[in-house]
Amino acid sequence: MSYFLMISAMAKNYKKEFGCLYDKHIEKIYRYVFLKVGAKEIAEDISSEVFTKSWKKFRAGLEIKNCSAYLYQVARAEVANHYRGGAKLPTMGVDNLPLVDANDNPEASQIIKSDLENLRAHLNELKDVHQDVLIWYYLDGYSSKEIAQMLDKTEGATRVIISRALAELREKMTKKWPETLFV
Repeated sequence: MSYFLMISAMAKNYKKEFGCLYDKHIEKIYRYVFLKVGAKEIAEDISSEVFTKSWKKFRAGLEIKNCSAYLYQVARAEVANHYRGGAKLPTMGVDNLPLVDANDNPEASQIIKSDLENLRAHLNELKDVHQDVLIWYYLDGYSSKEIAQMLDKTEGATRVIISRALAELREKMTKKWPETLFV
């Protein structure tokens, strides 16, 4: 086999591997970015940039041991770059979140919307690492071991961070509304 054909075959394999990586992680990366920036279009742009930069590194032969951790590191850096560029913190309302069914009881829907607004507002008050671990653990369903790899910390230290983040969020939420549904 010629050198050119070998390189061509490797490139096709890279595309297939990266396509699988993209399919597996795009929804979680997008959700993470959306929760950080609060705007659909900006989240789409940043998510696209995360995978574009990752593709370039992937093609250059960067050995990635934990793809999830690497993608979230790139996403965190891109969100930071977005805010470094002068962007303001997110101001999205809970109406933008597809979490409340419009067919539910209107009173129950309003209570859930209020609690979601309280959750969103207080989540944004937490330190970035606390926001990240809560999103990864409770929304994305990552284990504490996987999150530890993303943060480059021990699993025990990560469990402590998750616990402290949840306690801080609970405290902030119950100060405003002691009878919140999320506590």
